[in-house]
Amino acid sequence: MICHQDRWLLLSASLIVLSRLGYAAPASKEPNCEMAVRAGDVAYAKFDNRAAFAEYRQAAQLDSCNYEALWKLARAYIDVGMSLPKKEKPQYYFMAEKTARRCATLHPDSAEGHFFSALAKGRFALFVGGKRKIQIARDVKAEAERALQINPKHYGALHVLARWHYELAGLNFIERAVAKIIFGGLPAGASYEKAARYFEQTIALNPNGPVHRLDYGRTLFKLRRLQEARRQLETCIALPDLFWDDPRNKLEARKLLDKIIDS
Repeated sequence: MICHQDRWLLLSASLIVLSRLGYAAPASKEPNCEMAVRAGDVAYAKFDNRAAFAEYRQAAQLDSCNYEALWKLARAYIDVGMSLPKKEKPQYYFMAEKTARRCATLHPDSAEGHFFSALAKGRFALFVGGKRKIQIARDVKAEAERALQINPKHYGALHVLARWHYELAGLNFIERAVAKIIFGGLPAGASYEKAARYFEQTIALNPNGPVHRLDYGRTLFKLRRLQEARRQLETCIALPDLFWDDPRNKLEARKLLDKIIDS
């Protein structure tokens, strides 16, 4: 009679023999984090934001510390949020920031967590008033600058800093008055001129991104550099779509271009 221990010894020996004969056990069909991330990447490349979101969320559930799963889930929250009705957007941007912050905390020397934290905060700031907006603005700038410290060629972080200058330069009188009361003034140095310089650096690193051309064109329009703005907007419209929202970006470029032509 073979005892329990002997059975395990025989089983182990059999597996060794089978492995030497080239036998491989069937791959596990259980989902894992890496598989979910790759599936999310496929959906993202097809501009299927909801499918990508579902895959990245599963990946983060399977491994809540995984760097790639976390920053891509933060990006997915932003992408889905941008496509939702206005009243539903803030909660997705809030969750994006929460996820990106966790990523940046767990992986402080990796750029994407800091970048998407900045991007999510910036999106959320569009839905709050002057006092809260200025509070968030300081965090946006700090996170974008941290991403650039880690990766000086991170064109996304450069774009965020450009938008930071653009948005703060455009605050109205009441918002500026609130900033003066609470903070003694706006964060130093915000201007359309600096926004333009950051957009120039962004485009030098990524010349084929329609959104960079659109936002640079908007900034040049504010500076009344209309011929330059027109060239950027025309380039925006002519470029191939790189991201799911590029058709929307090109529509905005067309509207502003028409305004320039009619002026």
